[in-house]
Amino acid sequence: MPTKTAPRDVADKKRLARRLAGDGRGFAECFGFRVTNNPAQLFQVLYLAVLLARRGDFHRAVDAATALRDAGWDTAARMARSRHEDRVRVLRAAGLRGDLAGIADTLGDLARTVVETYRGDLRRLRTAAHQDPGEERRLLTALPGVDDEVCDLFLREAQALWREAAPVADRRALAAARRLGLGRTARDLAGLTGNDGSEQLSWLVGALARVDLERRYAEVTA
Repeated sequence: MPTKTAPRDVADKKRLARRLAGDGRGFAECFGFRVTNNPAQLFQVLYLAVLLARRGDFHRAVDAATALRDAGWDTAARMARSRHEDRVRVLRAAGLRGDLAGIADTLGDLARTVVETYRGDLRRLRTAAHQDPGEERRLLTALPGVDDEVCDLFLREAQALWREAAPVADRRALAAARRLGLGRTARDLAGLTGNDGSEQLSWLVGALARVDLERRYAEVTA
């Protein structure tokens, strides 16, 4: 339900949207993962999405993704060459919990598939999809470990670059948007950032996801 201080009209909603997106960074960039149309960084955002989709403390997922990158597995090719036991060790040291062997398997399978199918470059996936959003989703969810939720988390960031994919908002962002009275769909949020604002939309949905994950509603509506 919207809070008592939810925006009452479109102008109020746009002001709140601008305030939330004001630091000019999406979710991934707030945690040190640059979002550029570069094969290494696109792959890092993808495996960050795989880890974030797991239930549990999202900080542990971010820490695990950071540890994988810092271990030198910052591209699909390097991840594909890594040993399973080494991935398990890094995930454990980063504080990740759960089926670490299964997660390590998924990450290895994902990396090998990206290398074998797209030569390690997710831009080739976009080309293979002819920049059609539905086909991009189909090809992404055909990758190991990538379901609809992971796809949303990846495209939440990538829509700043892959503009045809917009509008995309993940379930956390939409939960915050509903509670703050900003709308119920990704298209509602896109209407607050302008028709050609896929980059601004990625900043907004990333900020909304952080609000929900960190339970910062009182701070936002103060």
